[in-house]
Amino acid sequence: MLPHLDAAYNLARWLLGNDQDAEDVVQDSAIRAFDALKTFRGNDGKAWLLAIVRNSSYNCLRRRKSSRVVDFEMEDLPADPRSVDPETLVLLTLTSDAVKAAMDELPVGYREIVVLRELEGMSYKEIAETTGIPIGTVMSRLSRARQRLQDMLHVSHSEGIS
Repeated sequence: MLPHLDAAYNLARWLLGNDQDAEDVVQDSAIRAFDALKTFRGNDGKAWLLAIVRNSSYNCLRRRKSSRVVDFEMEDLPADPRSVDPETLVLLTLTSDAVKAAMDELPVGYREIVVLRELEGMSYKEIAETTGIPIGTVMSRLSRARQRLQDMLHVSHSEGIS
C-alpha cells in the first residue's frame, strides 16, 4: 500500500477539491485497506487501494453535496521562475490556467478517468478495476473526456486571441 499513497492522494485531491479533505480520505482509506488486507485476493494492490479512495471520495462529495475541484498544480512551471524569460513564464501560466479551467468543467466521472490515465499512468485494465466499470467504458469515457478538453481548450485559445 505504501508505494501507492501518492497516487491515492492525487486522485482524492482531484476529486475532492482540497488538500485537507484529500488527506482525510486517504488516511481513512489506508486504514480501511489495512483492516481488509486479509481479505484481499487480487493481484493489483494499487487498483484496489485507489478503488477504496475513489469510493471514499465519492462518499465525501455526497456528504458535502458539492462538486468543487482542486486547483491545478503548476507542475509545468520551472522551479525557479527567474530561469525563464517573462514571456515564456506568462505563456506557461496561461496554458496551465486554461488546462485547470477545462479540467474543472469536466464531469467528475470524466475527470477521474483523465487523472487515473494521464496523471497516474494507469492502464485501461487498472482503471476498470479501480472504477468498477468495463474496459470499453473506460476507453469511451477517456475519449470523450479528451475531446471535451480539446474543444474547451480550443475555445479558450480562440477567445484569448480575439
